[in-house]
Amino acid sequence: MLNRKLILVRHAKSSWNYDAADRDRPLAQRGINDAHLVSSYLGGKLPSADAVFSSPANRALHTCTIFLRNLNIPFSKLTVTEDLYDFGGEGVVRFLKNADDSHQTIMIFGHNHAFTSVANLFGSTYIDNVTTSGVVVIEFNTDSWKNIDEGKTELTLFPKQLKK
Repeated sequence: MLNRKLILVRHAKSSWNYDAADRDRPLAQRGINDAHLVSSYLGGKLPSADAVFSSPANRALHTCTIFLRNLNIPFSKLTVTEDLYDFGGEGVVRFLKNADDSHQTIMIFGHNHAFTSVANLFGSTYIDNVTTSGVVVIEFNTDSWKNIDEGKTELTLFPKQLKK
């Protein structure tokens, strides 16, 4: 049986300094720096993603771009999906349970509170808050995404852990 792995990445810190619609809000400089810090640290430490999916929101897509570049993941693996522009978690769960079983490892970029909810629903470690630029990796002992339930939290990494 092939296990499934989910790499969940919350978008980096966004800026509220612009009169922009929620979808269009850009990253703050701190967010850009944190995304580079976390993704550079993770080089060679993450399972290789078969597919990458991002919310269409500017802040999620920009975070995704930084991660793809620093992790040397080809942009051809990226799909932008409205399903990840979700703040509660139901849309993310539905998206994951409908994922193509040809993908063993999926990396997703999106938003809170959805990502904290999903990390706690499926992971084995309680997480109070998946911070901006935070990464959670969960492994599932199943050969189909539609059957995912409680998995094992393999990694949690937040920017503050790298700034000590």
